[in-house]
Amino acid sequence: MTQPQTQTLDQGTGPLRGVRVVEIAGIGPGPHAAMLLADLGADVIRVERPGGAMSVGARETDLLTRGRPSVAMNLKDPDAVATVLGLVERADVLIEGMRPGAAERLGLGPAECHGRNPRLVYGRMTGWGQGGPLATTAGHDMNYIGLSGTLHGLGQTASRPQFPSNLLGDFGGGSTYLVIGILAALLEARASGEGQVVDAAIVDGAAHLNAMLAGMIAGGGWREERGVNLLDGGMPFYDVYETADGRHMAVGPLEPKFYDALVDGLGLAGTLPDRYDLARHDELRDALAARFRARTQAEWSEVFDGTDACCTPVLPLTEAAEHPHLKARSTYVTRDGVLQPSPAPRFSRTAATLTTGPSVPGGDSRAALEAWGIDGVDALLESGAVVQV
Repeated sequence: MTQPQTQTLDQGTGPLRGVRVVEIAGIGPGPHAAMLLADLGADVIRVERPGGAMSVGARETDLLTRGRPSVAMNLKDPDAVATVLGLVERADVLIEGMRPGAAERLGLGPAECHGRNPRLVYGRMTGWGQGGPLATTAGHDMNYIGLSGTLHGLGQTASRPQFPSNLLGDFGGGSTYLVIGILAALLEARASGEGQVVDAAIVDGAAHLNAMLAGMIAGGGWREERGVNLLDGGMPFYDVYETADGRHMAVGPLEPKFYDALVDGLGLAGTLPDRYDLARHDELRDALAARFRARTQAEWSEVFDGTDACCTPVLPLTEAAEHPHLKARSTYVTRDGVLQPSPAPRFSRTAATLTTGPSVPGGDSRAALEAWGIDGVDALLESGAVVQV
């Protein structure tokens, strides 16, 4: 079918310029996936209920909603549903993060959307996936990484696992895999002329992230215990050490020549037990810990700056933004008074750039719908199917 022509609102410059995405607003990984696509240049329109989806803190600092206009719709109104389907006709991708069956009940499931646009890539973001005994039950990041076998080995405390906020599940196993799936399906659709559904489940993605450990367990190179393995703090030369000012250094010289650089920088050459002597690991760890406590983080950072010792400071986000390396790369930027990460990754020819900041729910309803070529916007606003703030 021939798709209706659209305009755009402040579309980015990245390699996805020209790709059109309809986002049915949710929380967590769905918005993060939409942000990633918008950062890379896609023209994303965010459809959310009047009042907006839940945000952590003020909406103007909810960076997961940056880079795309917000249209507020009452999706219980048939005219609003018809409007979303009109957007779908013009889109390449739809993203939704509701429980399985919810989109179908609204009349916005894959059958309805593919009926309007057979080339559409329909991205579904859930924790448990579209099928399986737990598919329709509630859960959050911790539940998904816990059940997937990923949380069990995290941390250095033998008595309990430690979880990395919601980075590993929501964004590592969730939105990242949704975006991978969407891009793969888009590429295939250009060849086949047919769209498809991308079932992105956090349990699946988190398990896939664990592929290396699965192989190491199978090969006998990893024990399913915390703090006893090569990369989980079990080795004294791959750990975090406290400095004199109560801060920390990340130490990770796995290779012998890098370890030698660490020992030289610490001024401990010729004084330490063999790092491969497991029986003396406690002695080695104590010696390293005592040495790191002798100087501040800033002092150790200066010692190891530019060396191959694999020894770097552990910085909070606001300080990380000021580190010379990250400043040189503009890894963080301040936009509209808000410190935030720049788009990633980077491209040699179609560089991605930040466009707009977070928009209030419904702040762009009229302009966005008109830019996408939707007719009868005035009537939709008058009926309450669409709300302009």
